[in-house]
Amino acid sequence: MRVPTTRTRREFLQGAAATLLAASLEPLAPRYAWATADATPDTIDGRTRTDMTIGRQALPFGGRQGDTISVNGSVPGPLVRLKEGERVTLRVRNDLDVDSSIHWHGLLVPSDMDGVPGLSFAGIRANTTFTYAYDVRQSGTYWYHSHSGLQEQSGHYGPLVIDPIDPDPFVYDRDYVVLLSDWTFEDPHRVLSNLKTMGGYYNYQRQTLVGLAQEVAAGNWREALSSRLAWAAMRMDPTDIADVTGATYTYLMNGLAPESNWTGIFRKGERIRLRFINGSAMSYFDVRIPGLPLTVVQADGQNLKPVTVDEFRIAVAETYDVIVTPGEDRAYTVFAESMDRSGHARGTLAPRAGMQAPVPERRPRPLRTMADMGVGHMGHTAAPEAAKPDPGSGHPPEHRMGGTGSTHDHAAMMGHARAEASPGNRLAEPGVGLGEDGRRVLVYRDLEGLTPFYDQREPDRVIELHLTGNMERYIWSFDGEKFSEVTEPIAFRHGERLRLTLVNDTMMEHPIHLHGMWMQLENGAATLPLKHTLNVKPAERLSALISADAPGNWAFHCHLLYHMEMGMFRVVSVS
Repeated sequence: MRVPTTRTRREFLQGAAATLLAASLEPLAPRYAWATADATPDTIDGRTRTDMTIGRQALPFGGRQGDTISVNGSVPGPLVRLKEGERVTLRVRNDLDVDSSIHWHGLLVPSDMDGVPGLSFAGIRANTTFTYAYDVRQSGTYWYHSHSGLQEQSGHYGPLVIDPIDPDPFVYDRDYVVLLSDWTFEDPHRVLSNLKTMGGYYNYQRQTLVGLAQEVAAGNWREALSSRLAWAAMRMDPTDIADVTGATYTYLMNGLAPESNWTGIFRKGERIRLRFINGSAMSYFDVRIPGLPLTVVQADGQNLKPVTVDEFRIAVAETYDVIVTPGEDRAYTVFAESMDRSGHARGTLAPRAGMQAPVPERRPRPLRTMADMGVGHMGHTAAPEAAKPDPGSGHPPEHRMGGTGSTHDHAAMMGHARAEASPGNRLAEPGVGLGEDGRRVLVYRDLEGLTPFYDQREPDRVIELHLTGNMERYIWSFDGEKFSEVTEPIAFRHGERLRLTLVNDTMMEHPIHLHGMWMQLENGAATLPLKHTLNVKPAERLSALISADAPGNWAFHCHLLYHMEMGMFRVVSVS
């Protein structure tokens, strides 16, 4: 039954204007981006609608035309909505003049259906069609994107939702996808070239002499000068938060720039499920809805014990599902602030089209601290869970993979000050720029799964990998080796249980993604949460349990696109 509403003349005119704007933009955006739409005819279900086409399309972002690589003519691409337990067929036509691909991010599919060219899949040749066919073995919120070159940065990505066989363990009245991304009008290869020329090319927020003078005038001259000298001695920059920033990026919500104002409609008191997906190439977002608590119910498509927060950070390639319940008949701003504070994406939840709420001012850009260099973590070099012995043979044998770890190329960048530092457990920390304004921020320690994983064995062995890089040369690697230098894959034995320990020896966050298998984050929870992407903070050491239950060759990489392109990629071989 439809609830009648009373509208003023002004609200009617605002709604009419919004409808006209939507009508002018709607053919250029996917239908799910318009909450006022009555249907979503472009939804792909893998049964009655199976066709997807990759092509070039000129589309507007913030009033300016951009040359995109689109799927079915829109950025993001169409919503792929599947059903757990079904077998689906997805026919993907490549109308580009170069090879392309689609990777189903987070889905457990056979290796030849995973969509990574050069592994068990040759790619989709220009002007040909490839048919993906697989059984859907899970449910939740995921996404898809190209795994060919830098195509993802040009718009080749979209949302993927899998409805469960059994009802979700939480209740909601409305369901919206909120896909966050970053867009640049520059050629992505030019962006990468600029970064290779100078790692801080897009950092317009560096510390200046004027800033130093202001700190001195505020009476902090000793601390300010000491800090500047320390960072200079290490040839590091405390403002180095993001490689690519709002200097070139327009931040998008469901393909719309902030001024286009994506809107989700609600009735007061309804429970709204928001499926947040970070489909960015390089950008982390801090998400909040002023005036509304966020109850987090899923991470990376997997159900959680609900936890209520005011804000959460979403790393590149992660997904978080939240439930909100607007208790007032007014608009609320959905605010996604870039981690370096150089820009934002925004939308609105409102009872009527055309309504808006105040957009929060962006907070001052944060600064790295000595904790991001590993100072202060001595004696806390691993999570307690990572120290569990194997009951059968004492501690599992440790294996270092490749390279020479902290004595390789990144050590020269870090300098002598790093020698006495040690990465440690940062699972309870919200991250740089968060947690100091009274808001409750989601942290990895909060995540607890609802259902125990099928495999509860202790690990047979430990594999430790160091995340390494050189910002000045813009080289990124595992254990000091770029992918082009690696001769052997990381070997998993089929059926084994192992612990993967990741040690971040850089001063950057890295979202690490394993294809084909779940990673059980060892965060101290009674039921460990399953993740397909793990955000590893600077100077952090964390561990995850893996059951090697998927034969084949699988990609394992940092999901910052330009880091992956510049060498932070490995192949995991399960045999």
